[in-house]
Amino acid sequence: FLVPGVSRFWHKMNYPGLPLCLLSAVLYLFWTPSAGLKTLHLGSCVITTNLQEMRNGFSGMRDSVQAKDEIIDIRILRKTESLQNTKPAEQCCLLRHILRLYLDRIFKNYQTPDHHILRKISSLANSFLIVQKDLWLCHAHLTCPCGDEAMEKYSQILSHFKELMPQAAVVKALGELDILLQWMEEMESEELWNNDVAQ
Repeated sequence: FLVPGVSRFWHKMNYPGLPLCLLSAVLYLFWTPSAGLKTLHLGSCVITTNLQEMRNGFSGMRDSVQAKDEIIDIRILRKTESLQNTKPAEQCCLLRHILRLYLDRIFKNYQTPDHHILRKISSLANSFLIVQKDLWLCHAHLTCPCGDEAMEKYSQILSHFKELMPQAAVVKALGELDILLQWMEEMESEELWNNDVAQ
């Protein structure tokens, strides 16, 4: 089956071999999955999620949320301390707990009269729920263990969160969402690098 426009174009071409190339290119565009769909490798747990969609959702509210954060000397998500240095085997557990923190205490408690931002938050929450479900499946299949490192790092994150007043903590954590998304993207990048080295 061909798209009507493609079909008409196919019959008008007079050069042997060229239409097949064009058709292949068109079908590739129609059937290639979204560029935002990424496969993340968290130790033995492998999940697929649309990180680009989450990135787009956050970028639509980032400036507004970060402008409300008046505390600049405290970070809840610290790249080197809490996230980037986490061993692959511990990443699944740590991410699962961080997602639960955002779903239980951050997304639902952010206060704003801006319905546009509330819709963005709702969309992000839905994306997080999908990822959380996949991580729980890994947990059920014993591929998402919680070791000492993951629990210690999550305790540090929770401690930073509790240092602030409730709404200030929610604002800061929501504004730092780009740190979390970058860490998730690096899970894919690290696996690609490891595959290149292996080859």
